[in-house]
Order: sequence, then C-alpha cells, then structure tokens
Amino acid sequence: MPPAILLSCESLGKSYGVKPLFTDLSLGLSEGDHVGLIGPNGSGKSTLLKILAGVEEPDNGTRSVRRQLRIGYVPQEPSFAEQHSIEDALAQVLSDEGLDPHEQGGRIARALSLGGFVRADQTVSTLSGGWKKRLAIARSLMLEPDVLLLDEPTNHLDVEGIFWLEGLLKAEPHAFIAISHDRRFLEAVTTRIWELNRQYPNGLFEAKGRYSEFLEQRDAALQAQADYQASLANRVRREVEWLRRGPKARTTKAKARIDQAGRMISELTDIEARQSRGSAGIDFTASGRRSKKLIEVVGLGKTLGTQPIVRDLELQLGPGERIGLLGPNGSGKSTLLKLLAGTLMPDAGTVTRADRLRIVTFEQHRESLDQQVSLRRALAPAGGDAVIYQDRSVHLVSWAKRFLFRPEQLDLPVSRLSGGEQARLLIARLMLQPADLLILDEPTNDLDIPTLDVLEDSLLEFTGALVLVTHDRWLLDRVSTRLLALDGMGRAEWFADYAQWEAAQERAVTEDRTPQRSKESSVSGGRSKRKGFSYREQKDWDQMEAKILEAEQRVSACQAAANDPSIISSPADLQERYAALHTAQQDVERLYVRWAELEEKRDQAVKGTSL
Repeated sequence: MPPAILLSCESLGKSYGVKPLFTDLSLGLSEGDHVGLIGPNGSGKSTLLKILAGVEEPDNGTRSVRRQLRIGYVPQEPSFAEQHSIEDALAQVLSDEGLDPHEQGGRIARALSLGGFVRADQTVSTLSGGWKKRLAIARSLMLEPDVLLLDEPTNHLDVEGIFWLEGLLKAEPHAFIAISHDRRFLEAVTTRIWELNRQYPNGLFEAKGRYSEFLEQRDAALQAQADYQASLANRVRREVEWLRRGPKARTTKAKARIDQAGRMISELTDIEARQSRGSAGIDFTASGRRSKKLIEVVGLGKTLGTQPIVRDLELQLGPGERIGLLGPNGSGKSTLLKLLAGTLMPDAGTVTRADRLRIVTFEQHRESLDQQVSLRRALAPAGGDAVIYQDRSVHLVSWAKRFLFRPEQLDLPVSRLSGGEQARLLIARLMLQPADLLILDEPTNDLDIPTLDVLEDSLLEFTGALVLVTHDRWLLDRVSTRLLALDGMGRAEWFADYAQWEAAQERAVTEDRTPQRSKESSVSGGRSKRKGFSYREQKDWDQMEAKILEAEQRVSACQAAANDPSIISSPADLQERYAALHTAQQDVERLYVRWAELEEKRDQAVKGTSL
C-alpha cells in the first residue's frame, strides 16, 4: 500500500509583475518523504515553500492538505523578539498555539536539549546567526509537526551545526522538504530530490534517491530531452523547406501537414525558450607561472587578542595545489588567508612570496564592491563599453550576459543586486586579473547549484595555486588536493581529504564524551578526594562516569526503538518512542552540564591550592 499523501498542489501558478516564477506546477508530499528542493536562483523555491506552508497564496491552482495536518515552517531568515531570552522565545510560541501551560515546561526542556542550548536565560540578541537558526529549528520541532518545511536551513551554520542538523533530520520519521544549495547535506539527508527549473516540460524534475542518484537520473533525462530536441529540429527543418515551396492548402492532407508543421515549430520554440537561461561562464585565468614555490611559510604564529589563530605553521604552496581550510566559525580561517595574502602581519615566523607574485582575492564580505556605483561601472571600472579578458576585448553587454545579468540591469546600483548576483559580479571582476594564486573566502555564499557546478569545474581547471574557505563541503572535497584544519586554539592539522577529517572529528567527539578517571587516585579505594567538593559533589563526581555511560546506552536503545520499522505506521507508538528518546537525550545533556560544573570547581580548587 503506497504511503498516504500529506500535502499536494495542482496546477500552481505564481508571478511577480509580468515575470512568471512557475506555471501549471503539480506535486505531492507523502508520509516519510525526505525531500530536497533545488533550482536556480529566481526559480521560485522559497515562494513555493511559502505556498505549501500556507503563508502565501498562489495566483492560480489549488493546495490540498490532509485534515488536522500540523506544518512546521522555518524561513530562510527567522525572526525573534531580540530582547527575549531563549526560554521566553520558546514559551511565546507555545502560548500562541494555545497549549496547556502544564505541558510547556517539558516541551521547552526538550527543545533546549534538542538544540544544544546550555543557558535558557541567554538573550536572543546575543546569539550568532548559526545559533539563531538552531533556535528556529528547535522552536518548530517543539510543536511536533507532521511536515517540516525548511528554507536554507544550513545558512549561518558552521560544520558542527550542519552535523547537528544532519543527525536531526536523519532521525526524523516525519516528512520534510528542505531547500538547500549544500550538495553534501542533500546527499546525507534526502530520499527524494525536486528540481524547480523552467527547462523541464512541467517545470519540475523529480528523482527518488540521494543527490548523487538524482544527478544520474537528471543527466539521463536531459540527454533524452536533447535527443528529442535534435530529432524535432530536423523534422522542423524539413517542414520549413516544404512550406517555403508554397504548398496550397487545397486538400485535407496538405492542410493537416501545414497545421502539424506549425505545431512542431511552436513546440521547438517552447523548448528553446525554456533553455534560454544558461549557466554563469566562470573561467579564472592562470598566469602560467612555473615557479615551484609560490609561497613558503615557516613557523607562522598569530594571536588576535587572547585567541591564538596558528602556532608554528609550516606550508609550501606551488602551481596546481589547492588547499581547503576547515574549522569552526571564529577559528581564524579568514585571518590565515590575510596572513598568506600579506594584508596582515604575523606575530612569529615568516611568509615568503615569490617575486612579483600575482594574488587574486575573493573577500567573504565583498568589501571591494562599491554599493553606490552602477553594475556597468562595477563590471568595467576603467570605463568604456568593453573589458579585456585573456588579451581580447569583450563587449560589456556580452560580458554581463556571461554572468547571467540582463542588459536592463546594467544601470542598477550594486546595492540593488541580490546576494547571488553580487557574488557573480565579484567573480566577473576577479576573472579579468591573471593570477598565480587564488585566495577565495566563502565564494559559494548565495550561489545556486548550477553556478556552483560551473565554479567547481573552473577551479579544477585552474593551473595556478588555490586556497579556499567554504562551507560547501561538496565543493571543498572535490576541489582540494589537501585540507588544513584549524581548531580555534592555535593548532593546525593536515588531512588528505574530507572523509579523513570527518573520521578524526568523530573520534574526538567520542573521546570528549568519555570522562577519564583521575590520575590522582588514592591507593586504598581507587577514588580521589577533590579539594573544594562537598560530600554530595564528591559522590556525584565518583558516580559520574557510570551515570553518563548508562544514560548514553539508554539513548542508543531509545534510538533503535524509535527506528523500528514495525511501528512506522503507528503515530501513537512513534510519538511515545520519540518522547522517550528526547527524554533520554535530555538526561545525557544534563549529566554533561553537571560534569562540566564539577570539573570547573575542581580546577578552581586546584589553582587555589597551587597559589
């Protein structure tokens, strides 16, 4: 028996002004579907999600929802009352939903545990973008939706946050739709892919399986479409030649052939119109320099304030090498790029650059773009109606079209461009500069998947050296020849690829979660008396390892019970088992908080004794 349809739409249409986003769009979401929604910028993904959530109305078509279906919607930029605490922000949602006040405490506790929040009284305004996104997701899940709709949920999350979200969605038994440009995230959490794109006859291409399986199915579908288009073009060519000979529509047969030719010409025109939007033409120009050492770093050290960025870093970089930088937000990746580029001086060690080294830099915050100038002048700062690319003159309109800008946009100020358009503009400017070394700080922000694919191919073909910072793990893994990971405390470690780094992270998490017995055990009982502990605190400390191990075993057992396929059709059993899982996870987090408190008190006591 096929799974029940939860949410569907028939013949949806939506336009802004005279520009249609999509027309005659039909789709359905079934129980257990984990869908990734992708498509070029401007294809209407966010608008479609708002329509499915009931936040926005379509111009035409219908939306159908199963009776009493609970929908959770997390917008791309969630809003909160900034003066509220985390707990207040969660409580407000429960009050707005009219939930029994007696239920609120348990739900808030589960949401805090789910999101990994240590302090419920922390003010929302003090949270980073990544932690606000966590709060928005936890807030939505707290209402126990049957369908979860997520618009760019990985935006602002660092790698640790993305791991957290992936684990959450992998364990999610209910259906969800997630808009994302993060291809590795899509590979990890989805079981179906929807691509919204006008190049398809119905405006949507659906594929079952992970993102990599979608790529295979899409390539096959596009090849079949290209073969049909070529065959249709040949038939149209023959019919046009026949029409030019001036046939008279005197017979039924001749009239039918003329009508059929008209239909074929119209169909071919429609196909070509759908495919008129191309991909950005990204192609960085290497200088062709053959020096084996472009940059040599010896004993590099840098501290900002009290935070060590790197200590004793050794690095050599030559043509063809592509280094990817990894590390949590705030670990100093952008700072290291500045040290390599020479815009920031090290505290220790040396950075030796080859003579007349040509470095081209993409800044994360796009500081070099003057927001007040027109797109025309931003593309051609020297003036005129042409740019020089690879020693030849290219007309400005053609150059703009290469990066998907329309001629009527040329006189718009840069401030009116979207984030993705500003990223393409900066790439267009950088491509005019031959480079020995590309330093790219988050070049993938706001880029859609078709543009990311082109960027990836260009970087793979670039013959100079590259240092890359990006949250796009798919791009990072495919482009980099080696990875350098920063831990935010001055340590830098080399890895061959992303899988090796990921395995190291998992080992580190496992080790951190296993409390080590003190080396200072007494001879008689194996227990160590800690100065500064009360009797109860000493007892808690002595039992902590066993309690944590027992709690984590309960989490594993609850996880296995919740994933039991025999109960997947029973909402009551699923709800009960996931409630037990959330409670077990909350117990583990509470024990770790208590352990950290005792550890801090012990350290303070030891310091006091040493004084």
